[in-house]
Parts: sequence; C-alpha cells; structure tokens
Amino acid sequence: MCGRFIITDSAPDLAAMFDIEHEAGELPEPSWNVKPTEQIPIVLESMKSDPVVRRLEPARWSLVPTFSPELTAAFATFNARAETVGEKPTFRTALAKTRAIVPVAGYYEWQTVGTVKTPYFVHSDDGLPLALAGLYSWWRNPTLGPDDPARWVLTATILTAPAQGSLADIHDRMPVVLPEECWDRWLDPHADGDQALVDAVVEASTEAAAGLAFYQVAPVSGDAPELIDPVGPEREVGYSA
Repeated sequence: MCGRFIITDSAPDLAAMFDIEHEAGELPEPSWNVKPTEQIPIVLESMKSDPVVRRLEPARWSLVPTFSPELTAAFATFNARAETVGEKPTFRTALAKTRAIVPVAGYYEWQTVGTVKTPYFVHSDDGLPLALAGLYSWWRNPTLGPDDPARWVLTATILTAPAQGSLADIHDRMPVVLPEECWDRWLDPHADGDQALVDAVVEASTEAAAGLAFYQVAPVSGDAPELIDPVGPEREVGYSA
C-alpha cells in the first residue's frame, strides 16, 4: 500500500519534468507526512480543450466517484489495487478516461513483525521524483449551487501492485512507479483505459522499481524534514527473483 508520502519538489520543477502546459495557482505546500484526504499535486490531461492540455492541479487524496452522494466513503479509496481496478465500480470510470500521475519525492512503508511496526522511507536512487500511476475524478457537491466555486472537488487515488525485490520484505504491496516512456500513454484520455493498460504499465514498472532505495526512519509523526533522516543503512530494491 501507499498510505503516507512526501512532496518537496516545487511547482516549476514539476512543470518542467512533466511538460506541464497549465499550472494551477494554489498547489499544496511541501510536506514530509502527507496523509489521505489531504491535498496533493497531480498531473492530468484535460479534454476541455482541443488539443488536450497537460495540467498540474491540486487534488484531494482519496478518490470519490461521480456517483457518490457524499465526499466521504465507507472504505478507503486513497489506493486502488492494480489487479482489480478495472472491475471496481469506484475506479473503472476513472480508469477509462481520467488517469493521472502523482509525483512524490518518496513514500513511507511499514514492516510489521508481531505488534511492532518499523517505518522505512522509499525513494529513487537518483533523487528525482517518483511518477506514481493514479486516477482522478471530479466530484460534484449536490448541496452547493452551480455558481459556488467549491461545488466541484478534484479527487485522486494511487495504484498499487505486488511489491518487487527486497521491498517485499517490508510489505507485500507498493505503488506503481511509471517509467517515463509510459507517461504519455497513461495520461492520454483518448487511449483505452482498461485492465490491459494497467497490466502493461505494471509490467513496465519493474525497471523503475529496481531504481528505488530505502532505509529505516524514526516513527513518523508531525511534519518536518527530519522525518526522512535515516536511522539505519540504505538498501537498494533490486529486481525480484
């Protein structure tokens, strides 16, 4: 799973990395402990114009489908399982046309042994942001009028898949890390968004996952740069056997 991550890259840096054509005015501030339902930056391609425009937008981290009567859900939607995302009513509409990239500087994962949970920080070995496969959905608040700017809420989720390499020793799931050659197709709203596309990007993520490294950190509490200070040796993920 991916339940906490950090965002430290500036909007201009993300705009340059992902060839952004439109940057939203109010993006989330840097955070070393982003939690579900908080605001996160996402990259998407909008069909509101022709040709489509690649945008950097703030979104609520927990996808809410268009048919939901309220913003909260009975179950967690900040992650979507890659193996079944095409079958789930909550996610399949977003998979079809509204896919996103969630850029993160790294994420936390917890290894559980008995009742003891040990946190690790996972990041790229080259220091660049990770491009995580995501989905987005615009939710309309039925209690607000058509002229209320808060009527529409942009929400998003992160896809997860079985953990690869030595990351599997920490947790059995990990986010899907998109290699750069997959970005355009994943974002293209005209491309067929189905389970076959998800399976293809999960397979392509193997090489990107091999470029990850991780190390143990202190208990994750509060929000400060010191949260990612190592308390143990760094390890590379490597390829799974």
